Amino acid sequence: MTQSTATTTWNIDPKHSSAEFKVKHMMISNVKGKFGGLNGVLHLDGDNVATSDIEASIDVSTINTHDEQRDGHLKSAEFFDVEKYPTMTFKSTEIDATRSGESFNITGDLTIHGVTNPVTFAVDDLSLPAKDPWGNTRIGLSATAKINRKAYGLNWNATLEAGGVLVGDDVAITLDVQFVKQ
Repeated sequence: MTQSTATTTWNIDPKHSSAEFKVKHMMISNVKGKFGGLNGVLHLDGDNVATSDIEASIDVSTINTHDEQRDGHLKSAEFFDVEKYPTMTFKSTEIDATRSGESFNITGDLTIHGVTNPVTFAVDDLSLPAKDPWGNTRIGLSATAKINRKAYGLNWNATLEAGGVLVGDDVAITLDVQFVKQ
């Protein structure tokens, strides 16, 4: 990326950011969960958003579905295998700012469980920069995407007696991220 003089660097504020997901459980309803430990950096080109880039990582061991037994199973080798793959990462490859207003798409390489695939996040609600009470400049955004967990080697499942499976394949991701200008 060629950075213009209008390019600024922004770090993810992990205490004010969240990565959440939902997946169909027993073909009945969605189970939601979230990850903590978000880290990353945004290089924002104020003159041309399309030349900006972002890299982020998440500590997979921070998974929380409000059920310790399920969280333990998700951390195990049958799912995320956090001992072998402790982080998931995202690195942007393209920012398409042709959507209207504060909405755009960020495409990049998402690596989960040692497998990398392209994914596009639809970004909405990019905030204007604002000063916090401590003098820092902040921006925020919300983004959504849908992935197929099996594309990342997360294949474990169980067949239900009545038909169907315990865990759906499609996973909806919602990000709410706050950045601090450096």
